[in-house]
Amino acid sequence: MPYIGQPSPLPPSSTTLYRARGRPPRGPGRRWPWRRRILATLLALVVLVVTGGAALYGWAAERVRHVGALDDYAGRPAAGKGTNWLLVGSDSRAALTPRQRKDLHVGNSTVRNTDTIMVLHSGRHGPYLVSLPRDSFVRVPGHGRAKINEAYADGGPRLLTRTVERATGLRIDRYAEVSFLGFVQVVDALGGVRPCLETPLRDVRSGADFAAGCHRMDGRQALAFVRARYADPRGDLGRVKRQRQLIGAVADKMLAPGVLLDPSRLLPVAGAGLSALAVDNGSGTPELLAMAWSMKKVAGGGGAAVTVPVASPGVAMGGAGEVLLWDENGARRLFGALRADVVIPTSGAD
Repeated sequence: MPYIGQPSPLPPSSTTLYRARGRPPRGPGRRWPWRRRILATLLALVVLVVTGGAALYGWAAERVRHVGALDDYAGRPAAGKGTNWLLVGSDSRAALTPRQRKDLHVGNSTVRNTDTIMVLHSGRHGPYLVSLPRDSFVRVPGHGRAKINEAYADGGPRLLTRTVERATGLRIDRYAEVSFLGFVQVVDALGGVRPCLETPLRDVRSGADFAAGCHRMDGRQALAFVRARYADPRGDLGRVKRQRQLIGAVADKMLAPGVLLDPSRLLPVAGAGLSALAVDNGSGTPELLAMAWSMKKVAGGGGAAVTVPVASPGVAMGGAGEVLLWDENGARRLFGALRADVVIPTSGAD
């Protein structure tokens, strides 16, 4: 103990303490502790993701194509609960070269039709994906009763949307349309898809030729797979099941980590998808992402994928050929449940 008046010894320096504890002294040459390095790395990654995500978001927003599809009119169904998308696959040949028409087994017709018509409902329950077969015999406003896909040929997206609203009693909130060529390009950008068949499928008119089992399909093969119906004993009903299966497989693969986290794959896939799509004037990137996630949930077994209940397929109707008649009571229950955003009845739906 020091004598009175004698200066107290200086406390040990930080250098001495660090040396005594076996740690390096603080200073400009000292390395950051591992916790700080991890925190800095994570922060850098967050900045990169946010910056890259913002750039990608802006890039995508500029490439979204719009089409007039939704109109108000007297007697339009009131808005229900949840959100209803009308999803349409257009078989327009306008953008196809003669070689592409040959490769894809499509003719030279200039008539615009729709091979795929579906309603995607998202809300507290579901999501639910409901197929409306193209041969469904319904009332087309201003044109009498006809196959539902003729509404698109007669009046484009607006008349088709109005026809679906009148037939289902649902208000359509969003609209998305994909073309033949666009669908092929999306599948190719994904590196193909792998649907499975319980029985062989061979259809000369569509070009489909698949044995039973699972097959990796490129865009051309996938299009043949969803277009085949003449060799299918269930006709249009069999085709809509394959359409749902393939659309779900595409959505599932597009939103897989292997695509979302790999810019070399994400950009080509996003570019092909945006080039293939046209949406209503009120929809943009946020709505498309929400729709894609709903489709992914359906593909993963969440919600349900069904066909509108059918009373009589293959009914000969003068001037319209063979048509498909809905089960009115079953359809009313199904669409009433969607309008109220409650669990849908599955009895009578496929």
